[in-house]
Amino acid sequence: MKLVRFGVSLPQELMKKFDRLVKRKRYPNRSEAIRDLIRRELVHEEIASDKNVAGVLSLLYDHHKSAIAEKLTALQHDHHQSIISNTHVHLDHDNCLEVILLHGRAKDIKKFADGIISIKGVKHGGLHLTSAGAGLD
Repeated sequence: MKLVRFGVSLPQELMKKFDRLVKRKRYPNRSEAIRDLIRRELVHEEIASDKNVAGVLSLLYDHHKSAIAEKLTALQHDHHQSIISNTHVHLDHDNCLEVILLHGRAKDIKKFADGIISIKGVKHGGLHLTSAGAGLD
């Protein structure tokens, strides 16, 4: 990969804040921090433009509530083409954590996540989307 060097002019206070961020997040240098910020914006753009993305959906629920396990399973089968893998963990006697790895168009993944998070009995759900990897080098 060929690197290109360029200059950036910033107000002094903004530069100080950026340097503190670089140190706090333990970047080896400013360049790596800037690369990470650029990639983060490119990923947001991919998600907003409905490109192929990868995602992690986490769900916390009480498995004793209203046939929730069957509802979750049925919805996952309806969207099997987007599901790479899932893991089910018994946190205690009542609470389960389910983590679902996803791949597909951003709007399809979001629609699936919204549907599954809104099932009665899901205590908490969270979706994290990221790039599928193409074009971030």
